[in-house]
Amino acid sequence: MVTAGVLISGSGTNLQAILDRIAAGTLDCRIGLVIANRATAAGLERARRAGVPNRLLDHRAFATREAYDAAVVEALRAAGVELVVLAGFDRLVTRVLLAAFPGRVMNIHPALLPAFKGLHAQRQALAYGVRIAGATVHFVDEETDHGPIILQGAIVVGSDDTEETLARRILALEHELYPAAIQLFAERRLTIDGRHVRIACERPTSSRLLPEW
Repeated sequence: MVTAGVLISGSGTNLQAILDRIAAGTLDCRIGLVIANRATAAGLERARRAGVPNRLLDHRAFATREAYDAAVVEALRAAGVELVVLAGFDRLVTRVLLAAFPGRVMNIHPALLPAFKGLHAQRQALAYGVRIAGATVHFVDEETDHGPIILQGAIVVGSDDTEETLARRILALEHELYPAAIQLFAERRLTIDGRHVRIACERPTSSRLLPEW
């Protein structure tokens, strides 16, 4: 069992997918804390309904990104968080957060990285004329949408797809991928090896695969 902290900015649909898997008993995870940087984040209400501790930390109250991340780290550590999950979090995290949780910060991006980084990934994909699109779960480093890839999933882009329909279909894929990646982490089956994430076929008996927390 791993204790996760989930950072959100908006509707929290990936948070809901994680909560649903936990409730179903198919994800060995407990959510120690949900943090939103915006008061309008609907994901806060999802956390409240699930009885999950939650907190608003408005980034506008902090002078720098580093100061904000320091407050986030303090809250996550107080909640006993081992894994940080960015789920629609619209802030670029700094080395303050990454150093506090080395190799333990995940993100999901609605494209097959390294293609179409940044905002409006579905719009970028359609403009480029790709036939295959998808989503990527990756560990976070100091570059945007750049860290080692954990899992990817793909869908065929239809000739009638719009940015909205493609985004909706990719989002459904995200809801499958993110809990799966968290489960692999919980089972201690992930090893970061440079640009690569190695996935052990069986649950390890050694604790050397990931940093101790």
